[in-house]
Amino acid sequence: MVWSNGSASCCSESPGSVSDPGATRDSALSLSPTAHSVVAACLGFISTFGFASNLLTLVLFGRHKALRSPINLLLVNISFSDLLVCALATPLSLAASTRGRWLAGRTACVWYGFANSLFGIVSLISLAVLSYERYCTMMCPTKPDVTNYRKVALGVVLSWVYSLIWTLPPFFGWSRYGPEGPGTTCSVDWAAKTTNNISYIICLFIFCLILPFLVIVYSYGKLLHAIKQVSSLTTSTSRKREQRVLVMVITMVLCYLLCWLPYGIMALLATFGAPGLVTAEASIVPSLLAKTSTVINPVIYIFMNKQFNRSFWSLLKCETSHGGSIQSWSRANKPMRPAGNNLTSMVASVDQRSPAPSTSKSHKKHPMINSAKPPALSLVARYNTSI
Repeated sequence: MVWSNGSASCCSESPGSVSDPGATRDSALSLSPTAHSVVAACLGFISTFGFASNLLTLVLFGRHKALRSPINLLLVNISFSDLLVCALATPLSLAASTRGRWLAGRTACVWYGFANSLFGIVSLISLAVLSYERYCTMMCPTKPDVTNYRKVALGVVLSWVYSLIWTLPPFFGWSRYGPEGPGTTCSVDWAAKTTNNISYIICLFIFCLILPFLVIVYSYGKLLHAIKQVSSLTTSTSRKREQRVLVMVITMVLCYLLCWLPYGIMALLATFGAPGLVTAEASIVPSLLAKTSTVINPVIYIFMNKQFNRSFWSLLKCETSHGGSIQSWSRANKPMRPAGNNLTSMVASVDQRSPAPSTSKSHKKHPMINSAKPPALSLVARYNTSI
């Protein structure tokens, strides 16, 4: 750690106790000038493209009414939190990496650690709420009300309140925020071996990393199971669509693990491992991977969503949101379920796309096509494709 560890809380240290955090950095946790330059280049890329892609998402949402559905509100919440990370936090670590030491002082370091934790947890919880909302929508016995924002708005508020519950305690003595790794970034104090700090880190790991991951795996797993149940009753096109859903789900889960699991493992090793076990390189790489989520999230959840994709090309062609392809596309999909439930709406309205039986004999051969649909089919058949 960069500051003096003589105090149980960084908030209780005298403001002038350490004027230059980098001055007391342990030599074992220092990077070479070349390594600092590489880290700065990575942070510059993450900050630039993360800010641009998430800002574009917000612009598209504000410009096209067709995108303003309840489920898309969760996507916007993810983009908004990622945008704040790129705008308010990442530039501080970028500046520090260019000089090889933290430049902004202790107060800014505490702010950086708090902001990164707050916005990161908001993003993680929003991804979990998004997956659960898609699952609930699919399992709903009746057609969902796509004009009701109350449930999704509650999920958005929950993500921020939940995040604040877990990021404010360091200000009140349960763990603390301070420099991590080579001293160019700040986070929770992973290295302190006190019971106070260890208990906080364990809770943070379980409730802010493992729990959202379990919700995502459960929700998308049940969704895929329902899709697979109808695969034998659908056309080859629908089976290809099922495979595409599977690929997207695997991509979502793997990217979640790629971005956040290394950081969680690094934190646990720093907390429970021997002093010096986590080197400077071992600490900075997981931190960079976690920050790449601000770039990956828009690509997976926004630009792989055909509705956002069409809106994006409409924006490039300078088409108005009231005409052109957006308007005609919206009309063409009626009575499709509008906007944004990208994963659940990937599954076709199977019985709507299947040719209607023309004779009573056909009805006898396929009795389930009539009113006695199998449960799995009735769950999936409400949705038309949006990709």
